[in-house]
Amino acid sequence: MVVLVYELTREFPPEEKYGLMSQMQRAAVSVPANIAEGYGRVHRGDYVHHLSIARGSLAELETHITIAVRLNFLVREKATILWNMTQDVGKMLSCLIRSLQRNPGEIVMFDKLDPKPETRNPKGSI
Repeated sequence: MVVLVYELTREFPPEEKYGLMSQMQRAAVSVPANIAEGYGRVHRGDYVHHLSIARGSLAELETHITIAVRLNFLVREKATILWNMTQDVGKMLSCLIRSLQRNPGEIVMFDKLDPKPETRNPKGSI
């Protein structure tokens, strides 16, 4: 999702470099960054809090996508691909938050989990 945001915003007008382009890129980067930061915390509540922040950044990105289409910075077809990605990520975040909230008092020792979770990379390269 982040890579696609950067690819799509390259096509924005140059005067948007510090405007909508930057806002979209920051919101997109904020999603996985907050997931990672929360994952690195010891307490489940901290993790859920950061997942909630990630969900907020995702909503911000969705708003920016809508604005970019209305300003004709993005063609609807390309925006739809990105929009669908945000919807998928949002569903995954919501499910993860719900699963972590089932036992809110439990302390999760994340260091016992796989330290290198797999990620989806549609291009097949790093």
